[in-house]
Parts: sequence; C-alpha cells; structure tokens
Amino acid sequence: MTAEAVWEGRFIRMMKDGKWEYASRTRGIGAAVILAITANGEVILVEQYRVPLGRNCLELPAGLVGDENPGEDIAPAAIRELEEETGYRAGRVEPLGVFYSSPGMVSEGFMLVCAHDLVRMGDGGGDGDENIIVHLVPREKIAAFVASKRDEGVAIDVKMLLLLADTII
Repeated sequence: MTAEAVWEGRFIRMMKDGKWEYASRTRGIGAAVILAITANGEVILVEQYRVPLGRNCLELPAGLVGDENPGEDIAPAAIRELEEETGYRAGRVEPLGVFYSSPGMVSEGFMLVCAHDLVRMGDGGGDGDENIIVHLVPREKIAAFVASKRDEGVAIDVKMLLLLADTII
C-alpha cells in the first residue's frame, strides 16, 4: 500500500499505510540530539515541560533541524540548539549516527552528535516559553541523578539509556 496523509499540522503529519497509523515530520524537518560533556566530566542535561506527557521530562539537549531554515545542516543546528537550551556553545560537533526512538509509532529519526570544545556563553533556558532547566551532572552520578528525578515524578526520555547502559547491563 501507499501511505496517505490523514492530517497535517505545521510540524507533524499523521499517516496511514494499510493498518499502520504513525506520525511523521513535515517539510523535511529533522532532529539533532546532543551529547555534551564539559571539560570537568559533567554531562549537560535539560529538563522541560512536555505537553504530551503533562509533566517535566529529563533529556539530552535536542532540537529541530530545518524547521526555520529549510535545508539546514545538522552541525550548525546542533550548535545553535545546544547554546539556546543550555548556554554552552560547541566548537564542533561529531555525528554519531541516526537513531529511531519509537519506530512503530513515529517515522522520525534523529542524528546523535557529540559536542566538543564547549564554552559557556550564558544561562541557556531555551527560547520564548520553553523554560528549560539545565543540569550539569558528573558522569559517575548519572544513574543516581536519573533515579532521583524519576522519584520526583519527572519523566525520563528514552535517549537517557545511552548514559545508563553500563549501570543496567
């Protein structure tokens, strides 16, 4: 069968292909997820309210690519998003590959990048009404930090498994 758009908004499109229903991005928009570790060995995490969850969520910094500048490259978008969200500017980013977080429901993938040569430029916090909380967490304390956030009722993004893998298996 051929997929057909059932509904389309500014950023997402609901698709139907036979019995499958799923969401996809509109206009060729992509996403970048940023693994950023300071010179002191602290992982930069963000916490922000997520409407679909109805609560705050702990995440790696991330952002859309090409939502405002069609054809935008991953590197400048990731550098821009990291600074907007966290106040840290990366001197360069290294692509680590494309990943899919929920391929049975969403066609969107994201490019995971590692940010290098970080310089603190400001407080971060995001644009407009994002109200992002920035957390600097020592690598060796990630599991305990995630557990404490979960105990507070904060949702944990699946991409946090990247940082928790060696404590789980």
